[in-house]
Amino acid sequence: MLTLCGFPISNYYNKVKMALLEKGLAFEEERVGTGSTDPAILQETPLGKVPFIRTPQGALCESQVIMDYLDDAFPEHSLRPADAYAAAKVRELITFIEWHLEIPARELYGHAFFNRPASESTQERVRKTLDKNIPALKKLLKLSPYAAGETFTQADCAAFVSLPLIGMTTKTVYGEDLLISHGIDYKPYMKLIGERASAQKVVADRKASTAKT
Repeated sequence: MLTLCGFPISNYYNKVKMALLEKGLAFEEERVGTGSTDPAILQETPLGKVPFIRTPQGALCESQVIMDYLDDAFPEHSLRPADAYAAAKVRELITFIEWHLEIPARELYGHAFFNRPASESTQERVRKTLDKNIPALKKLLKLSPYAAGETFTQADCAAFVSLPLIGMTTKTVYGEDLLISHGIDYKPYMKLIGERASAQKVVADRKASTAKT
C-alpha cells in the first residue's frame, strides 16, 4: 500500500494526489506538516518537506520524483507519454510551471494570503521575474485542450494546482492576474480539468482542510 504524506492545502501534495487518483491506485493519506523536526520523518524526507510517499520499498520525497516513480512502477494508465521526446516536453512544461513561475510567486504568498506584507523590493523583483517567465511559459503551454496537447498528462496535475495560485497571488499583489495579462487564458482550461473526478476530489478535500484551520 502507498501512503501519501503531507496536507491537502499544499499544491505539491495535491499534484501527487491527483496523479494517484487519475491512475486509480490504492493509497492512504497521512497528515504531516512541513518543516517537521521529528527524526523519523527526517529519515523519510530529509529537508522536512512535503509531500513524501511511503512505498513497499521505502520512502520517496520531492513531488516530481514521486510522479516519475508512479509512472515507472505502475505503467498502466501512464500520465507520461511513451515517446521519449514527448515525455521530455511534459517534464519541461512542469519545470517551467513550478520552478520558473510558482517558486518565484511563492515569495508573495504570505503577502497575498496570510497578512504578511512583502517589501516593495521583493514585489518588484518577483514582478520582473514573472514578467519574463510567463511569456516563456506561453511558448510551451498548449491548452489544446490539455497542458501538453491532446492527452491528459503529469503536466495537468502540476498546472491545475499551481496556475490558480499564481493568478490569485498576482491579482492580489499587483491588481492584475499576470497570467491573463500575458495572454495565458487558463480559466477555460481550469473548468475543463475541474470536471474530472480527481480534480473534484482534490478541491473538495482542500476546501474541507482549509475550513478546519
